Amino acid sequence: MPGFLGFFNRLLTALEVPGLEIPAVGVRFFREDAPIPPEVRSSAPRDLTLTSCQAVRQAELGDPVLLTLENIGCVAAAVSLGLVDQNQAHPLQGPRLYTEIMHQQAPQGSEFLPPTPKDFTDGIVYACQSSGRRDFCLFGERDSGRFKDQATARSAVADMMAIQPPVMAGVFLYPPDFTEPALEPDVVVLSVRPVELTRIIQAYQYRTGLRLEASMGGLRAVNSDLIVRPYLTQRMNISPYCLGARLIAKFDANRLGIGIPYSVFTALVEGMEESLGGYPFSAYPGASDKNDG
Repeated sequence: MPGFLGFFNRLLTALEVPGLEIPAVGVRFFREDAPIPPEVRSSAPRDLTLTSCQAVRQAELGDPVLLTLENIGCVAAAVSLGLVDQNQAHPLQGPRLYTEIMHQQAPQGSEFLPPTPKDFTDGIVYACQSSGRRDFCLFGERDSGRFKDQATARSAVADMMAIQPPVMAGVFLYPPDFTEPALEPDVVVLSVRPVELTRIIQAYQYRTGLRLEASMGGLRAVNSDLIVRPYLTQRMNISPYCLGARLIAKFDANRLGIGIPYSVFTALVEGMEESLGGYPFSAYPGASDKNDG
C-alpha cells in the first residue's frame, strides 16, 4: 500500500505490538497560487472556528479539517501557518474561538476589541498583565499573562517559527486513511507516549547517526513547533504541547507531539523496519499497555 497510509501502517507493524494505536495526522499546505481540490475544500468548517490544535485532534479522530483565514480560531496560529501578515494592525473578521475566551472574561459593560496579529507579534497579548491590556487576559483578574513583560514576550515570539510573509490559502489536516484524493503530506504529526518516542528516535538514529535536537516552547506548540518548524527546517521536532493544546484541545496528559517532515517520516519507517532485531520495542516496560493514554 503506497503513500501516507501505507507508511503509517508499516510503522505500526514494525512496533510489533498488535492493536497499538498512535494518533497520526498528515498536514498539507496549499499556497495561494495552488488549487485546492474540492474534496479538501469541503472539509473547511463554515459555522465555527477551530484552533490548529483542535484541528489536529479532530483529524486524529478521523475527521479532516481545512483551516483557512476564514475559519481558523487562533490568531497566533494564523500567523504561524502563513495565513495572515504578522504585522496586520486590524483584527481578523468575526469572532474567533481563542479571542472569544478573552471576550467572555472581559469586564462587564466594556467594549471588547479583539487583538490584532500585530498585538501578538509585539508581545502585548502574551504580556497582558504588564502591558496593561487586561482585556487580553484569559483567566480573569489573577491572570499573570504568559510572560512577565512585553520585552520577554516579544523575544519569545521572535523564536516561534512562522511562514511570513503569508503565502498560504489553506492548511489541510487529515488522518492517514484519507485517500480521496491521495495527498502526500508536507508534515506528519504523531501523538506519542514517551516509550514510543524512544523507539522513533532509535529508528531515526539507526539510519542517520544523528541526535534529535528539539526546540520547544510553552505556546504555539502545534502550529509553530510541530508543523511549521519541521516544514521550514525539514527536521523533526517534539513538543510536550502547550496551553491551548492542553486546555482547549484536551490532549492526553500521557502524550506529547512529534512533527516529522514527510521525507524524514518515510526514511524513519524504513529505519524502524531495518532495526527490528536491535530494538525489541514490545519488551520495553509499558510498550504493550495500549490503553495507557
